[in-house]
Amino acid sequence: MDILDSIILGIIQGLTEFLPVSSSGHLELGKAILGDDSLPEESLLFTVILHFATALSTIVIFRKDIIEIIKGLFSFAWNDDTKFISKIIISMIPAVIIGVFFEKQLEQLFSSNIMLVGFMLLVTAILLFFADKAKSTNKKVTFKNAFIIGVSQAIAMLPGISRSGATISTSVLLGNDKTKAARFSFLMVVPLIFGKIAKDIMGGELSFENQNTTTLLVGFIAAFISGLFACTWMIRLVRKSKLTYFSIYCAIVGLIAILFSTLN
Repeated sequence: MDILDSIILGIIQGLTEFLPVSSSGHLELGKAILGDDSLPEESLLFTVILHFATALSTIVIFRKDIIEIIKGLFSFAWNDDTKFISKIIISMIPAVIIGVFFEKQLEQLFSSNIMLVGFMLLVTAILLFFADKAKSTNKKVTFKNAFIIGVSQAIAMLPGISRSGATISTSVLLGNDKTKAARFSFLMVVPLIFGKIAKDIMGGELSFENQNTTTLLVGFIAAFISGLFACTWMIRLVRKSKLTYFSIYCAIVGLIAILFSTLN
C-alpha cells in the first residue's frame, strides 16, 4: 500500500465512520478498487489504526461533554452523568458478546466480500429512510433504549451495515431526540474501539514489526482530520432530518457493489 492509497482510505474511514454509509463497507470497497494486496495482518493493523484515529476525533469533538461526564462520575452520586455512563455500558453488552464469541467468524466476512457489503448497504438505506421520517421529540435515551441500540451496534459489525446509521436510526425510531441520538451513537463506540485495540495488542494480534510506519501515520492523520469534519457535519444533518440523501446514496452504492461483485 502506497502513501496515496493510505490517504484515500484514511479519508474514506474518517468520513464514513460518522456519516451513515458504513465505514467498514466502504473500506472493503476502497481496498478492492485500489487493489490492496497487503497481507491480512497488515490490512487489519491499518484498519485498526484508522478506527483509532476516528475514536480520537470523537473525543476531540465531544471533549466538553466527556469532561462534564467525568466530573459527574467523581461526585459519586446517581446523577445524569452516572446514568449516561451506565447506559453506555449497557449498550456495549451485545457488541462485546458478539466480539468475544464470534470474532473469527466476523473477521472471515471482512475479506473483500463485496456482495455481502452491497446487500447490507441496502439494509442501511432502508433504516435511514424510515428514521428520517420519524417525528422530532425531546425524549432522552432510556436504559431499555440503550440495550436495543446496543443490539443495532452489534448487528452493524457486519460489513456494509453503517454503525452510526443503524444506531442513530434505531434511537430515532424509538422516539428519541435526534441530536441526543447522534451524541449517544458517537460516544457509545469509543470504549469499544479502545477496548478492541487493547485486546488485540495484548493478544499479540497486532504488531508494528515490518510495517510501513509512514503509510500508517499518513492514514491516521487523514482519518483523524476528515473524522473531525464528518462528526460535526453529521450532527447538523441529523438535527435537520437530512438522512434521506444518505439513504439514496447507500442504495446506489449497494447496487453498484452487487453489480461489481457479480461481474467479477
